[in-house]
Amino acid sequence: MTHLIKIAVDAMGGDNSPNKIIDGVILNHKLNKNIFYKIFGDENKIKDLISNKINKDFFEIIHTLDVVKSTDSPLEGAKRGKKTSMWLAIESVKNKETDIVVSAGNTGALLVISKLNLKMIENIDKPALSALWPNKKGMSVVLDLGANIECSSKNLLDFSIMGASLYTSLYPGDKPKVGLLNIGSEELKGNEIIKETYQFLNDKKSENYDFSGYIEGNHLMDGNVNVIVSDGFTGNVALKTAEGTANFISSELKKAMTNSIIGKISSLLNISNLRKFKKRLDPRLYNGAIFIGLDSPVVKSHGGTDYIGFANSLDVCRRIVKGNLIEKIKHNI
Repeated sequence: MTHLIKIAVDAMGGDNSPNKIIDGVILNHKLNKNIFYKIFGDENKIKDLISNKINKDFFEIIHTLDVVKSTDSPLEGAKRGKKTSMWLAIESVKNKETDIVVSAGNTGALLVISKLNLKMIENIDKPALSALWPNKKGMSVVLDLGANIECSSKNLLDFSIMGASLYTSLYPGDKPKVGLLNIGSEELKGNEIIKETYQFLNDKKSENYDFSGYIEGNHLMDGNVNVIVSDGFTGNVALKTAEGTANFISSELKKAMTNSIIGKISSLLNISNLRKFKKRLDPRLYNGAIFIGLDSPVVKSHGGTDYIGFANSLDVCRRIVKGNLIEKIKHNI
């Protein structure tokens, strides 16, 4: 078993759990036979869902009835105690029983419980929430997406190093280009913290990434920058705007293609291209945000995703462990 990647799975977080979580585990196992799943939650519910679907050599169920609720504040989630599925899953990473933890549960509680259990990587002050976004040329890593509303220039510099490390863990062999999200591309634009960070990154040459300067919101999807750095407030607004725009385009296109005979004929003639378009905008394919800065990796699956999205977040876990993310950050910092 030592050669298997060990993932701690909080089976009780998010909508329709544990059903979608276990279905996601089953789907992920079909694609990857080198993962061991340590599953935390109500064994009475989980056992029936997973029995005869996965060989017992590839999973273990840790029984607990205590759950962090989606309606809990971060503090309430932490106060629910050390027997919740979320706490036990994170604790297993802390105790080196697993390599990485994933949960579709309460984001705020996940961050607080992770910070209570796991140490920060030396010389990093704040963890960041990062995720993958599609662009015209492939994928970008974007951070911070809401873990830190206010950031210093030191924090943004750390995010640049961590984001570049994450990108090279997920896409080995590529040297990332780092950009600072700003209201303009000129050096004089932005607040003092952004301008100070720009100077740091511009003066500090790194063998791990190239600094590309500022990037504006309308160029996030161009693909000229692989790592996009922001404070948590700005990053979260950008994320929600991008998600909303993608949903709007998809729904409007669907309406246009089904509202008339000509639209229906056109959609039939273009069915292959439409499928490619739909797949490109499918948020399930990019599911799995990562808390980075802690000395063990923590992955947050979207609470509203389905089992396909959760299976993709498990694959993100696999790639992070295989890419030695934590060792890369420590070395680059």
